[in-house]
Amino acid sequence: MSFSVDLRESPNHDARLAGVSVDILLLHYTGMQTADAALDRLCDPSAKVSCHWFVDEDGRVTQLVAEDRRAWHAGVSCWAGETDINARSIGVEIVNPGHEFGYRDFPDIQIDAVIALCRDVLGRHAIAPQRVLAHSDVAPERKQDPGERFPWARLHVAGIGHWVAPAPISDGKVIGPGDSGEDVAALQRDLAGYGYPVAVTGTCDAGTSSVVTAFQRHFRPARVDGVADASTRDTLARLIAALPGH
Repeated sequence: MSFSVDLRESPNHDARLAGVSVDILLLHYTGMQTADAALDRLCDPSAKVSCHWFVDEDGRVTQLVAEDRRAWHAGVSCWAGETDINARSIGVEIVNPGHEFGYRDFPDIQIDAVIALCRDVLGRHAIAPQRVLAHSDVAPERKQDPGERFPWARLHVAGIGHWVAPAPISDGKVIGPGDSGEDVAALQRDLAGYGYPVAVTGTCDAGTSSVVTAFQRHFRPARVDGVADASTRDTLARLIAALPGH
């Protein structure tokens, strides 16, 4: 490891499932008013939450749970049909007060540390770029983190994660709440094919809008509104086209 790491053991972990390999790197923000409060909660046995890695705003990295253990960070979640995300992931908590307490940009020194940590993790585990995910990707109806201010493009330039330049926002047909038909079904199929937990019903319900919002937070952050405009759909199509085997 090419950077220094503090150690603080969280009691909140258990054994990984036999035969399940780590194949997801899941990034969160802490969403609490202070880093100390977040760290204390992640180490509180009554809270029953934890993560493997914790990155402070000044770039300090702390390990809370060994990577060969199952940390409790994803909660109720799903990706590509898998529902025990904790069993197959490494969880990284990135200090930021989040949308509830004054969401702000992530400092450069913090993102530099996140990049170094992610590279280190990816060097130990066979995690495909498209499985470096946001908490909101795997739990779109519950979570917003790490949110639209997180610099996914910067991570991609550093060799981390899947990314294409978002299509410019323009006028044109949109798919929004209450819409139905084949266009909605096609959108749902594409989102589900990428991995998002969405049912193909042909109706743009609240769950579909939540998934579109999560997609925008990660891949088209210029406008996060849950409405699948041409920019959102084009960005999704180009991400799918850039997947291995397409």
